[in-house]
Formats: sequence, C-alpha cells, structure tokens
Amino acid sequence: MDGILIIDKEKDYTSRDVVNIVGKKFKTKKVGHTGTLDPLATGVLVVCVNKATKVCELLTSLDKEYIADFKLGLLTDTLDIEGNILKEEKININKEDLILVLNKIKGKYMQTVPIYSAIKVNGKKLYEYARNNTPVELPKHEVDIKEIELLEFNGDSFKIRTKVSKGTYIRSLGNDIAEMLNTNATMTNLRRTKQGLFDIKDAIKINDINEDTNLIKITDVLNYPKVIADANLEKDLLDGKILNNTFNNDIILFVDNNNNPISLYKIYDKDNTKIKPWKTFKIK
Repeated sequence: MDGILIIDKEKDYTSRDVVNIVGKKFKTKKVGHTGTLDPLATGVLVVCVNKATKVCELLTSLDKEYIADFKLGLLTDTLDIEGNILKEEKININKEDLILVLNKIKGKYMQTVPIYSAIKVNGKKLYEYARNNTPVELPKHEVDIKEIELLEFNGDSFKIRTKVSKGTYIRSLGNDIAEMLNTNATMTNLRRTKQGLFDIKDAIKINDINEDTNLIKITDVLNYPKVIADANLEKDLLDGKILNNTFNNDIILFVDNNNNPISLYKIYDKDNTKIKPWKTFKIK
C-alpha cells in the first residue's frame, strides 16, 4: 500500500481534508500532499501514501498548470472572491492591452507573497498577521511564468491558462496582471490541471477512493536513472553505505529485481566521486 494518488479535489475541501480522508480509506497516518490547493480551488492534488511520503518534496517542486478566472476592477484582502472587498471600480480595458500584458509578464519576476498565505515571517504565518491586523512587510520571491494564454475576455473579467514554477500564487498573478493595466483583479475560480506529469484526466474523485484503488508506484514517478541492484549491492544499500559513484549520475534510483524501490542515492557533498543515501524505501 505504498504509492501515489492523483485526486481531483473538489471545492470547499482543504488539502488537509483530502489527506485525512485518504488516510482513513487506507488505514494509515502516513499520508501527505505535494502542493496546497485552497478550498476555493479544484483539480490535481497529488497525494502520497506510506513510503511514498518520502518523495513528497520531490513532487512538490514540479511545475504546475492552472486555469483561472479573474474579475477586473475588484480587490479583496485575500485576492480571491471569498475575501472582504477593499476596492471596486468600473474599468475600461480592451482585449489587445490585456494580451500585451500577458506577453510581458511571461518569464521570471519577483512576486509579492499575499498576506493570506502560510509563509512564515519571524516565526509567524502571514495570515496570522492579517487576522490580528498586525503590520508586516510582505516577502517577495522569484517565480517563473513559463506559459500563459488568454482563454476568455468579457470586458470586466478574463480567464487564463498558465504553467508556472513552484511557489507561484495564481491569485497574486492575476492582480499583478491587473496592476499593469492600472486596476486590480480578484480570482473567482481556480483549477489545477497538471502537476509535472500528473494530469487532471487521470485524477479520481475523493468519493471514488477505496481500499482497492490502485496506487501509482513510486518507481513510476521518479524520473532518475535506475539501477537494478544484485544481492551484494542491495545489502550495501540496506546498510546505508556510501558508494563509489561508478554510475556517472548525480542521483540514482536503486530497485530490486521486482522493480520495487530500495533507495535514492545522491552525490556525497564531501566527495563528488561518491554517492550517499538520500531516501530509503526498503528496510532489512
């Protein structure tokens, strides 16, 4: 019962809700997700079960694709439709100007983290500052808008499809686009359609999960060079030995004869001619 699920998260569920439901279905507490979706959002939520939780951080770093809707001329404190309205105005924007801005924002830029987020500043989550009306300087981080296209434009609203790097806030992206048009925007709908190789077309609904649901194998989601270990090498791997890097790769996935993962090894930082244990899936 080790592996990965692609869930099509529905509205009003938190990512933690989904994790808890999966844990109950599979009778385990070892469950984790690889990228939070707010209750408003739907779509791909990759969930790791049992030993697969060890690869959560690797899958979190994958690029993500979204389809998002925005209302122009509207600003809320959360940057989505569920927040408190701070500003509302009539706007006069044409489609051509919007397309120019989309082309301009494509690529890397420093995005301000929204105050209603779980990013920590001085040990406190930003949303805690917001709820307590405590002033705080919002951090910025680099994001990469790898693809962006306009799907619909209705004068005071628009819909985009975008592929972005880890850590990109889509509600912030929408408002950043609007600010370049001298107004604001609030996200009204968000659907994650891809995360790395995980596609919404392969996702299942929460209510369709049961103990017989097939899990995606760990070895099928790790895109690293694979080495089948013989008995002697497997013993060394299970002992956690540092090995000579005769494999000419920085990261190696070792598997047994049945394609079950044994461990992930990576370059040893003290000696680049050797590799050391990184993630261990099999025990003695």
